[in-house]
Amino acid sequence: MVISSEVKQDKFMVTPDDVKTYIQDSLACTHITVIGDGQHFEAVIVSAAFDGKSRLQRHQIVYAALGDRMKSEIHALSMKTFSPTEWEVQEG
Repeated sequence: MVISSEVKQDKFMVTPDDVKTYIQDSLACTHITVIGDGQHFEAVIVSAAFDGKSRLQRHQIVYAALGDRMKSEIHALSMKTFSPTEWEVQEG
């Protein structure tokens, strides 16, 4: 009996909730949403850790929270990062 690679991949497919949990496990977030298809994800992340940081530094913080998952489980992550104050202005 042969198990198709498609079935194997679906069994280990990362969900948006998985990505959200991975980030929250290492980064205190006041707001986070993640959508995606199992390989490509989009996230909106609000954290006090972003205060005074550049966009590059913020993304590095998120990538550090995800660790090796960015090399293996997550093919692409597009993100918008905000400090709590920026988020308040954004959401007005």
